[in-house]
Amino acid sequence: MTLSKKPTTGMKDILPKEMRIRDYVIGVIQETYAGFGFTHIETPCVENISNLNCKAGGENEKLIFRILKRGEKLNLNDAKTEDDVTDLGLRYDLTVPLVRFYSNNAASLPSPFKALQIGPVWRADRPQRGRYRQFYQCDIDILGEPSNLAEIELITATTTTLGKLGFADFKIRLNDRRMLKSMASYAGLPESDYDEIFIILDKMDKIGIDGVREELITAGYDESCVNKYLDLFKGIEDATDSLGYIIDTLGESLGDEVGIGLKEIKESVEAAKTCDFEVEFDPTLVRGMSYYTGPIFEVSMPQYGGSCGGGGRYDEMVGKFTGQNTPACGFSIGFERIVMLLLENDYEIPDEKSKVAFLIEKGVSPDRLSMIIKEAAKLRAQGKTVLVSRMNKNKKFQRTQLEEQGYTEFKDYYREELKH
Repeated sequence: MTLSKKPTTGMKDILPKEMRIRDYVIGVIQETYAGFGFTHIETPCVENISNLNCKAGGENEKLIFRILKRGEKLNLNDAKTEDDVTDLGLRYDLTVPLVRFYSNNAASLPSPFKALQIGPVWRADRPQRGRYRQFYQCDIDILGEPSNLAEIELITATTTTLGKLGFADFKIRLNDRRMLKSMASYAGLPESDYDEIFIILDKMDKIGIDGVREELITAGYDESCVNKYLDLFKGIEDATDSLGYIIDTLGESLGDEVGIGLKEIKESVEAAKTCDFEVEFDPTLVRGMSYYTGPIFEVSMPQYGGSCGGGGRYDEMVGKFTGQNTPACGFSIGFERIVMLLLENDYEIPDEKSKVAFLIEKGVSPDRLSMIIKEAAKLRAQGKTVLVSRMNKNKKFQRTQLEEQGYTEFKDYYREELKH
């Protein structure tokens, strides 16, 4: 049998140059989020299929990598549906595992609980730039905090992290699921169809307001309701204060809490920012997950041309496991896309420890080899990274490869003498 040399379709091998950047980014994320009081936890990559299919993951529930039942449990002859042959699946995000984790361990956790998760997730999706079927997510979540302090802390911690990685001129787009629902209700659109309506609205940046109108009417919605709905967005575009305009227009149907909350989040984040970015109200921001119940937010990067992270409040999700709702809010930073942008811009890791390569010619005596190993140990004790390796015939190419891995100092050891 000949083994395949190719990685699984839609997944990739990671070479040393990229791995250095990934490790560095993870280090910055961990250090920065720890400074905000987040605690690092870990959950299994495999979850019960019933948890993954809890009607909270939106379109991602269609992208689950399922795991077959084992042994006597697997009965292919009598199977009629996928559920008859599968009982587990690979996680498609870190939120569902976190909620299950919290439901099991809340009694032994502080309240509010600030969690940090970093790990791989899997989606049977079409691979695209900055996204593979296996990719890393970095999530921070706050459970047990009902006020906007959770949103403010999440956004501030994430923007601080992005600033430390050298990003600037990005936007935090801000909206609220209750605002979305109030606007649809104001226009007379049916509440039972909100999820479909919002999916179409989410295409606004791609197909424009005329494209959204055409899709809504084609989907069977009343034309007068559609026009009234989209007139809200036209009014927002023309208004000097877009948030103030929509609050005044919707009036009592929206209530005071949503508008005051969005203003509080925006003003607090801007007051605490440590790098160059903007916070803007965006009434077209939807976020795909149906579990969001309040404020939602997204990082928009001009370098990428799209989202590089997002999140929101999901106060009802813990209740699916425990029967009792718990305030919860999370933010997932777009780890893979951030790494991709850093690589494309030849990012140099700052203050990287000195990395030295000892290249040893073939035929060096045992005594001389012992001396070399001893010298390497001495430098490592000083905090340096030291690679001890045999010298290749094509030494120039060998050096080039090592330089790509961050080695800046080389010592060549020949059979008879030390050359620098």
